[in-house]
Amino acid sequence: MSTPPKRLAVGERTQAIKAVPFFTQMSDAEVDVIRSLAAEKHYPKNAVVLTEGEIGDSLYMIQSGRVKIFIGDEDGREIILKLLGPGHFFGEMAMIDQQPRSASVTTLESSTFLVLSHGAFEACVERAPRIANMVLRVLAQRVREADRKIGSLALMDVYGRVASTLLELAVNQNGQLVVSEKLSQQDIANMVGASREMVNRILKDLSDRGFIAVESKSIVIINRELPPSL
Repeated sequence: MSTPPKRLAVGERTQAIKAVPFFTQMSDAEVDVIRSLAAEKHYPKNAVVLTEGEIGDSLYMIQSGRVKIFIGDEDGREIILKLLGPGHFFGEMAMIDQQPRSASVTTLESSTFLVLSHGAFEACVERAPRIANMVLRVLAQRVREADRKIGSLALMDVYGRVASTLLELAVNQNGQLVVSEKLSQQDIANMVGASREMVNRILKDLSDRGFIAVESKSIVIINRELPPSL
């Protein structure tokens, strides 16, 4: 039987809240309000956190670990919407409107969250009204990001979607752009709405043409001007 993670110290909870874009610009007093009302939850690796279609009412702030956000169909096929780690959040829409979840979430590793329910959020707004304005700004930004993603899916071919996804996932490591997420070709296929075989051919072509290098399960972006198509 595994030992449960230790509870977050007050300072760690404050850092977790301030890492979330909703709350980055808040004063210490406003963060104290949120911290006093947020609950802490732990999940093991491969645990279901949220299920698409279920009624929800809480925002989840990731303190540690990683999650996969996806939508699926009755045949078990899935499209991965996002992979998120510490400082990110999910479930914000249900926290506000208490409607069914629009996607499912599972943990990719043992994870710790700070959870703010709809009732707790309303209490936060009553005690610190500026919180509502900040939440609206972040939600508007997320809608814009969703519009851009929908546009890319509609206008780009599969080659362009793979290239765009690699650039979106890449982070700077010692001067190199590296996709360090442990992604299988099927994971990438699920993110771009294509077959694993097609993704395999595209990655091989990008490697053969010198745009990327695959090194020990990581993908290094050699040329940032990835081609939009074959």
